[in-house]
Amino acid sequence: MQSSVQAAVQVMRPELATHRSIPMQVSLAFVEQRVNVWLRFGRPLRDTVLNRWRRVAVFEPGAVCCRVKWIANDYGTALWQLMVLQAPMLFDGAQRVAGVVPGARILLRADGELQVKAVLVVIDGIEALGIDPCTVAVTCWRMVGNRLAARQPLPEYTVERHAAHIAREALQ
Repeated sequence: MQSSVQAAVQVMRPELATHRSIPMQVSLAFVEQRVNVWLRFGRPLRDTVLNRWRRVAVFEPGAVCCRVKWIANDYGTALWQLMVLQAPMLFDGAQRVAGVVPGARILLRADGELQVKAVLVVIDGIEALGIDPCTVAVTCWRMVGNRLAARQPLPEYTVERHAAHIAREALQ
């Protein structure tokens, strides 16, 4: 009975709740010729190996990563999916994503082989400039996602845009 009262107080008065951020856990897997869920980029705090097929990458709040999922069946590829995710900060809203606990802010989602490969080209271009994709402006990932949805040409991320993003962050 006491714990339900405490839970009700925490819901009604969040400032009374414990002020701990929950790290984001991303499940990854590899089963040859069937499942491949991997990180394209991201800097996990730690990587926990569960067994020879599965592992979990843990990210601090605010961290950005890219998870790519490829699933096949007896007839060929069944799913291509790429998501750029941001770990939620304390009291931030987060979307539910299968294999991501407690959830994440989805900055970009690409479904299907063509969209995933197009985003991978964008990521390769960013890395070719010597920029870590984890530090790219959140608005850039959202713009790429919006352009994919609108079937428009994907934007180019430049060194100048990145310098402007870094300058904006320094002012905050």
